[in-house]
Amino acid sequence: MSIKMELCRVLIRETDDTHIVELREAGVPEEDARVFPIVIGLTEAAAIERRLMGQHPPRPQTHELLESLVDELGYTLERIEINDLREHTFFARIFLRCGSDVREIDARPSDAIALGASGDTPIYVAEHVLDEVSRTEF
Repeated sequence: MSIKMELCRVLIRETDDTHIVELREAGVPEEDARVFPIVIGLTEAAAIERRLMGQHPPRPQTHELLESLVDELGYTLERIEINDLREHTFFARIFLRCGSDVREIDARPSDAIALGASGDTPIYVAEHVLDEVSRTEF
């Protein structure tokens, strides 16, 4: 089972290489919501922030290019799912839809979130991944 999450915040540290995107369980009172932090790179953190703010670079960067490709091929970004954790590495799938055709694409969670950040793309995290994160220190 997967749990719906929402993008809560992006923490960009100017003096450190550790940047964090934080997801929070959706539809749950804040005090009961599970929090899901992911350490990401500066490029991905900046892309997420830029896309959340609706900023458009003069030339397409990687995530804008991917968004254009998806659109040009007639697909929509249906959802993102962070579905596994192995050896301290998260794995994600991007679900694309064109009519009844649904494609699953392997992705890094940070790239998937950056791609979906400019729209209202739902984000899900597998229950077993949330459970593992609550028991593990990264």
